Amino acid sequence: MNAAAAESLRPSDEEEAQILDTIERWVDKEVRPIAKKFDQADEYPFDLVEQMKELGLFGATISQEYGGLGLSATCYARLVSTISAAWMAPTGIFNSHLIMAQAVERHGTEEQKSDLLPRFATGELRGGIGLTEPGAGTDLQSIRTVAVRDGDHYVVNGTKTWITNGVHGTCFAVLVKTDPDAEPRHRGMSLFICERGAGFTVGKKLKKLGYRSIDSAELVFDGHRVPAARLVGGEEGRGFQHAVGGLELGRINVAARGVGLATGALQDALRYAQQRQTFGRPIAQHQAIQLKLADMATRAEAARLLVEQAARKYDTGARCDLEAGMAKLYASEAAVSNSLDAMRIFGGYSYSVDYDVERYYRDAPLMCIGEGTNEMQRIIIARQLVQRHPA
Repeated sequence: MNAAAAESLRPSDEEEAQILDTIERWVDKEVRPIAKKFDQADEYPFDLVEQMKELGLFGATISQEYGGLGLSATCYARLVSTISAAWMAPTGIFNSHLIMAQAVERHGTEEQKSDLLPRFATGELRGGIGLTEPGAGTDLQSIRTVAVRDGDHYVVNGTKTWITNGVHGTCFAVLVKTDPDAEPRHRGMSLFICERGAGFTVGKKLKKLGYRSIDSAELVFDGHRVPAARLVGGEEGRGFQHAVGGLELGRINVAARGVGLATGALQDALRYAQQRQTFGRPIAQHQAIQLKLADMATRAEAARLLVEQAARKYDTGARCDLEAGMAKLYASEAAVSNSLDAMRIFGGYSYSVDYDVERYYRDAPLMCIGEGTNEMQRIIIARQLVQRHPA
């Protein structure tokens, strides 16, 4: 579907505004009050996931013709930022899922779209994307999971790790090698939609510093048979492009999370600085605190504008790896810096689990690693600058 056709099927600006208003009220009523409890217990929020189904979040960016909300990337980024300002972790439940859905909608066969996308949109099938392996992260071409054709099926063997929704998800877009000897290596890679079943198990749930409550797990494929009809696009050797193409939306999502975290840290620090007193006056009147608040506000606003720029370009259908990379790089670093400044403003209380700033501080570094490290973002940005502006 081209950009013009997609635009015609999207909600109006007024409808998107209503959706964002609904999400804001849901965050205040349902998300914020439970964040601390579930994060500290590292407990999966089953009830929240059911509410997310009802709100249509599992179909947020899936086209309306397949039962999704059909939100623009611009609206989606604002939605993610709104949730992340209260609690970042729940956004991972539907974002990884939507990267899988996008791969099918952009590159799948008509049969795959009509079969899978409506069930993705309702959350009947829910999961994510299986790229990372114990020995392959940023260098995806080094994956070792293989799929061998056997009649009308492929037999998959290998292990994926750090897979969001790995424990409670039921369906994953899994990157494999169908031709391990291909050169260049990416030509031997394919993407399959694998549903949980025989030969497909959870190895272990991974314990994490932050980003708790959301299951990150190891997935083990041992003779798992997946129908050939689940090869995305129906053609071998295109999986690397299918997977990497979905990372543009993923990086916009990570950047939007960074905006949310940076904003949440700022809001909490600003409120606390006006309530906490030292030397007979609120600490917000001390110049040292004012300097931090000014930097925090500037970072959050600059990050928001970069995310909006990337999302708007994505909505046009144009290539936006430069803009998405810049947004992801800056917004994630802004989240880390703002969370640390908030810790300093809160002083000793920042180490107390009674305040949300310690969670922001633990969650923020993930944004500098996930969906491609910030070091890789800098390389992508530089390469695109040279390509777009040849001497």
